[in-house]
Amino acid sequence: MIIKKAELETVCGITSKFPENSEPELVFAGKSNVGKSSLINALMNRKSLARTSSQPGKTQTINYYKVNDEIYFVDLPGYGYANANIETKAKWGKMIEKYLHTSKQIKCIFLLIDIRHEPGKNDKQMYDWILHNGYQPVIIATKLDKLKRSQVAKCVKIVREGLGLPKEGVLIPFSSQTKQGKEEIYDFIENLLAGEQI
Repeated sequence: MIIKKAELETVCGITSKFPENSEPELVFAGKSNVGKSSLINALMNRKSLARTSSQPGKTQTINYYKVNDEIYFVDLPGYGYANANIETKAKWGKMIEKYLHTSKQIKCIFLLIDIRHEPGKNDKQMYDWILHNGYQPVIIATKLDKLKRSQVAKCVKIVREGLGLPKEGVLIPFSSQTKQGKEEIYDFIENLLAGEQI
């Protein structure tokens, strides 16, 4: 997969109407400090198109990035942000749920989990919620570069078991620092768009 063009096309807040796109949408969900923006930037070969921040919870909108004029990367607000009040969290939840129910172009939901830790309560809730909405999430285990090579298999097993991911469920370890896992994600997307795994 060669990225020739990528741009932020639409930003939707809590009261916004979602665009009715005709191109496939690949959705990215994850905790607010899991490295979602870094992953999206790495996949788009951009340093800062998706805003990264040392302050978690920066993405409070649904952001649509058009890639190669043929697909969208859709960045959902990070969940589990401790400093967001209950009312704000509830609004984000409703906005995400509305998006999942109204978009007709969602082809895949990538759920990002920090590979160093057992999935937390919010991660499990999000995983179950995605399943409940009729999608089988693809797990991207981020921050791979923080582990020694000898730790990877054990940590992958912990993530799989913690979520209850079935054997056939896809899990791709990824590092935004070394870009390890990037080609695997590209391959998955190419196969998906070719109709092999939709």
